[in-house]
Amino acid sequence: MKKNFFKVAAIQMNCVLGNKEENLNKAYSLITEAAKKQAKLIVLPELFNTGYRVEENDLELSEKLPGDTVNWMKSVARELDVILVACITEESIVDEVLYDTAVIVDKSGLQSSYRKIYLWDQENVRFAKGKNYQTCSIEGLNIGLQICYEVGFPEGARILTLQGANLLIYPSAFGNARLYAWDIATRARALENGCFIIAANRIGTEKDETTFGGHSRIIDPTGKVLAEALDNEQIIIAELDLSLVEEQRRTIPYLKDLNIPLVIDEFSKFK
Repeated sequence: MKKNFFKVAAIQMNCVLGNKEENLNKAYSLITEAAKKQAKLIVLPELFNTGYRVEENDLELSEKLPGDTVNWMKSVARELDVILVACITEESIVDEVLYDTAVIVDKSGLQSSYRKIYLWDQENVRFAKGKNYQTCSIEGLNIGLQICYEVGFPEGARILTLQGANLLIYPSAFGNARLYAWDIATRARALENGCFIIAANRIGTEKDETTFGGHSRIIDPTGKVLAEALDNEQIIIAELDLSLVEEQRRTIPYLKDLNIPLVIDEFSKFK
């Protein structure tokens, strides 16, 4: 089978609450370092441009799409010839509410966005829930976006896989206290869908009570961890052999054997 390689990176970083300029400057330095190591697709954590615990200033820090941060990402992508994936607070143009939104940006600009559907704890007060799943095809990758807590919901990952995803990306601000769930869920989503996973997490502590767990990771379709960070600021890089997706899906044919009509019928009983 012909091998098809794609080098990717996950950036694990701390953030300064509410300081977009400082966060973007730090991100630029880390992105540049990853690009120098030939990473073509680079993933940043959830709410990397503002920090996570900015609930009092969500509206002030939010951006319409495309806004300042997406335009900054486009400029960086064009300069370094990379694809960037990140997550920001979006102010909707249509319904004037806020969303926790992941974006894919290349040198041409915004290619895709995804609004977080399964919100964690107080995010249910801060944000509206997204309503749909979609994949984005770019340079041979079929990318499905999820965000942080959603790694624990296999349904979203499965829907995106059935839509054609061979890579699932999770920009995250996942807590240190629940790293046991992070460890199991990230590998499970890769194995059961026969796809690659990039999970880019935060580090640091905000407001003396929210500590992020780090351990960003890149995982192959067998559930093998190709690269993993510790709990410091770090860039992890791995080369994905995309031919492994088809190979693993033949080896363990979860998708081929999935009884979709039965699943739909059973889920419909819980409406």
